[in-house]
Amino acid sequence: MYNEKEKMDHFDAVIIGAGPAGLTAGIYLSRARMKTLILDEGITGGQMVLTHEIANYPGVESISGFQLAGIMKKQALGFGCELRSNISIIRIDLENKRKKISLTDGSQYSADSVILAPGGRPRTLGVPGENELKGKGISYCATCDGDFFTGKEIIVVGGGNSALEEAVSLTKYASKVTVVHQFDRFQAFEHAIEEARSNARIDFIMESTVAGFHGFEKLEMAEIKNLRTGEITNRRIDGTFIFIGYIPNTEFLEGIIKLNRRGEIPVSGSVQTAVEGVYAAGDCTAKQYRQVTTAVADGTIAALAASEYVNQIKTSSKKLMEA
Repeated sequence: MYNEKEKMDHFDAVIIGAGPAGLTAGIYLSRARMKTLILDEGITGGQMVLTHEIANYPGVESISGFQLAGIMKKQALGFGCELRSNISIIRIDLENKRKKISLTDGSQYSADSVILAPGGRPRTLGVPGENELKGKGISYCATCDGDFFTGKEIIVVGGGNSALEEAVSLTKYASKVTVVHQFDRFQAFEHAIEEARSNARIDFIMESTVAGFHGFEKLEMAEIKNLRTGEITNRRIDGTFIFIGYIPNTEFLEGIIKLNRRGEIPVSGSVQTAVEGVYAAGDCTAKQYRQVTTAVADGTIAALAASEYVNQIKTSSKKLMEA
């Protein structure tokens, strides 16, 4: 239960998540003179900060994800948005008109509207060297990093639609793409399989997985393990793209808001959730494409919708007071 005797700071909007969607929502809301708070359990910027270079953000020739996150943060704070990062949420109540959020340090907040933007994370292999070489030859986004491997040999790990479609896309840059898949057949639509198999730049290693990565400052070698024989071969490689699924950071919302079977938040065209006054934006939502630009678009829409909702509440309250 919430301790109503303790001070509970009230905001027009509380945003959960400080990735590109959350920061964008914070910029728009605070610039609209909405009292806004962003809460983030990690570091500001989300998955964006792991991208060594972003070369396809409109209006920006080239910038690191860390730099872009810093600019967005500065903009939000400059308009008056409050931000708390590296926090831990222990309780959320979205049922009533006034939403409530509690942190482990005893802080309690209430808000007229909430924007859920906790982001997500690519499913990892969890093998030695993967974490150390992320962004140094290991990527989870072909659109973000494909052109950095022009003329080079790369591996794509996975056997679903995303893996095969991205493998084909990566042949625009790489001299050779090798798809490594753990089963003897693909879990993808037939047209995706046919397109990949008919591409002369793509080879396949089936019933195998990548068991480890090696490299000094950048990826140099991958260990490929045959799951049928147990044999491990070392393969010199310039890059590896991993497409084995995506995990929304929504575990803390289970039982609080409607989630689909993949843990994503279903939203309407105005990114409204099933709960009035609660919106969701970015990689945590049920969507096909996950890019910095799509997250920014979601954050914009969520902020505009939340702003309109809060203004309606204020107008209704004013009319009641005047009556």
